[in-house]
Amino acid sequence: MKKRVGDSLTENAYFVQSSHINGYGRLFGGDLMRWMDVVAGIVSRRHCGKEITTAAIDQLVFKEPAFVNDIVVLVGKITYVGRSSMEVRVDAFVEEREDGTRRLINHAYFVMVAIDENGKPIEVPGLVLENENQQIEWEGGKKRYLLRKDRKLEGY
Repeated sequence: MKKRVGDSLTENAYFVQSSHINGYGRLFGGDLMRWMDVVAGIVSRRHCGKEITTAAIDQLVFKEPAFVNDIVVLVGKITYVGRSSMEVRVDAFVEEREDGTRRLINHAYFVMVAIDENGKPIEVPGLVLENENQQIEWEGGKKRYLLRKDRKLEGY
């Protein structure tokens, strides 16, 4: 059975508090990464309906900072699926107070793997691509998948 990208699309919002701030007055990258990992987990679990685990994170790109009292909005979606793995793109935005517009501050691709009760990989549903953007993401995901396989062979 195949599922649509929209079936597992997830959006979460976080309020940046003083406990999330580093010595430079900015959001800790590690806190943002943890929040993004949670979103990727929700997306992948919604897609496969199974237990999941994070296998890899590609291209964690910090574009701009977030500060105390900012609202950080995370949007996650499936971009590519293999036999047991799912690639999830998570975009992080700061939502502007005045008008609610969103400014991209980070994005990353998470590789999540569906697992059984013994922690062994299990098959996941395929993905229905409904538009050109989803097709572009799929092609990029396929390239990243092959690159990860090559890196593994090289010992990375």
